[in-house]
Amino acid sequence: MSAFPDNPRKAISTQDLEALVARFTEDYRCDMPTHPARRFMGQDVVRRNWTGLFARVPDTEARVLRSVQDGDVVWSEWEMAGTAVDDTPFLVRGVVVARTEGDRVAQASFYLDPVEQEGA
Repeated sequence: MSAFPDNPRKAISTQDLEALVARFTEDYRCDMPTHPARRFMGQDVVRRNWTGLFARVPDTEARVLRSVQDGDVVWSEWEMAGTAVDDTPFLVRGVVVARTEGDRVAQASFYLDPVEQEGA
């Protein structure tokens, strides 16, 4: 389990869709507490969501800024950046709290949001 969250990070940064999808259990559940309507379940939705993101931001680079593990739960701070196909910057930051089964993610609570590019 020591490779988590590095394996998803590598798969994202190399746009390796199948390696990324393999990091999640078949019945994976994604919760978005700040956007509850975006909740979903299953590897097929993971594949569909990341296919779309890789198409919009083909140079997506992921970084794990910090992480800590407590049993089967990993808390990690993420940054994902790139340039969208329309030449706009893409930058997302936040925290993911993931429950693992072995070296795969079974459930995650995502607190990731786009970073505001201009002042308030």
